[in-house]
Amino acid sequence: MNTLSIAAQPARHPFHSLISVLERLIPNWLQLLVARLGIASVFFMSGRTKVDGLLTITPSTYGLFADEYRVPLLSPEIAADVAAYSEHLFPVMLVLGLLTRLSALALLGMTLVIQTFVYPDAWPTHLSWAAILLPLIARGGGACSLDRLIETSLRSRRA
Repeated sequence: MNTLSIAAQPARHPFHSLISVLERLIPNWLQLLVARLGIASVFFMSGRTKVDGLLTITPSTYGLFADEYRVPLLSPEIAADVAAYSEHLFPVMLVLGLLTRLSALALLGMTLVIQTFVYPDAWPTHLSWAAILLPLIARGGGACSLDRLIETSLRSRRA
């Protein structure tokens, strides 16, 4: 090999092998699984503060939606019901990786409503939630999800 061809080759980045190791240690499926579990816990724990027992919405929750959590176009009762049930349903679906994109989109919608109408100064928190939800919307639940299991099953039936 002559010196010209050696000089024309791009220099290998000193951290290239470290990056390769990290990409193998933290695969896409693991990133998506951790994102699903992490954001699901945030919303599920919030939902648990709104109910007694399994899913009985508390009077104080209705009071909060009448006074502090007001949103336009919805009565406080409907808003409280939608929020409490959504904060239980969609996180469970995320944990299972079932309809991941739809569940993440619903929680992102809820985040946008909270940001716009309830806590506009809490944008750093809401931005961090969006940062977790957007990859789930874009890429789905990943290899470790019921979505992938269903997709694989449907493909094998077609073949």
